[in-house]
Amino acid sequence: MTYDDVLAHNRRWAAEKAKDPNYFTELAAEHSPDFLYIGCSDSRVPAEDILGVSPGEIFVHRNVANVVANTDLNVMAVIEYAVTHLRVKHILVCGHTHCGGVKAAMEAKDLGLLNPWLRNIRDVFRMHKDELNAIKDGWARYDRLVELSVIEQCINVIKTAAVQHSYLKYGFPTVHGWVFDLETGLINDLNINFEERLHELDEIYNLTDKPWF
Repeated sequence: MTYDDVLAHNRRWAAEKAKDPNYFTELAAEHSPDFLYIGCSDSRVPAEDILGVSPGEIFVHRNVANVVANTDLNVMAVIEYAVTHLRVKHILVCGHTHCGGVKAAMEAKDLGLLNPWLRNIRDVFRMHKDELNAIKDGWARYDRLVELSVIEQCINVIKTAAVQHSYLKYGFPTVHGWVFDLETGLINDLNINFEERLHELDEIYNLTDKPWF
C-alpha cells in the first residue's frame, strides 16, 4: 500500500458513508462514549474493528504494549478526560498475543529509548518471576506475561484519583482486563474483580480521604 492508496481509500470511505445523509452530521455531534479502551499501538489490533463498534462508541488510547504508567502524562490525561468529562462507565485495558513490546521486555538487551518504557513490563516480570520462570514452555511464558502485564496496568488505572473519585461518587467506572488473541480473533476476559482490587489497594492508594465501601 502506498501513501496515495491511503488517501484514495479515505475518499472511497467518505463517499460510501455520505450515502447516509445523516452520517457526518451525527459524527460531528458531541460524543459521549461509555467505554475507554487502552490498547497496544500494534497495527494488527485496531480497537473499533475488533470490537465491531462505530465511531463515537469508544474513546481510544493506544501505546506500545498498552502500558499505564503514572509518569506518562498522555495516558493520565486520557483517563482524566474520559472519566471526569466523558463519564465513561467502563475502562478496558486490552493486551494481545504476539505483542512485540512484551517480547522485547523479556530480553535482557539494551533497546535505547525503549528501555524506560519497557521497564514497566520488566517490572511485572520481576514481581511474578517465580511463576513465570516455572513455566518451561517459552510461548506459554510469553502469553502469561501478556496477561500479568494487563492485570498490573488495570491496577495502575485503579490507582488514579480520577477513577477513585468517580467510583465513590457515581459507582463507575469499572476496570476490565482483556487479551485479544491474534490467532482466533477472540477476546479473553481476564475477569478482574474490580471491587476486590479496590479493597487490596485501600490502605495506601486511596486518594479520596473516604472509604470506598
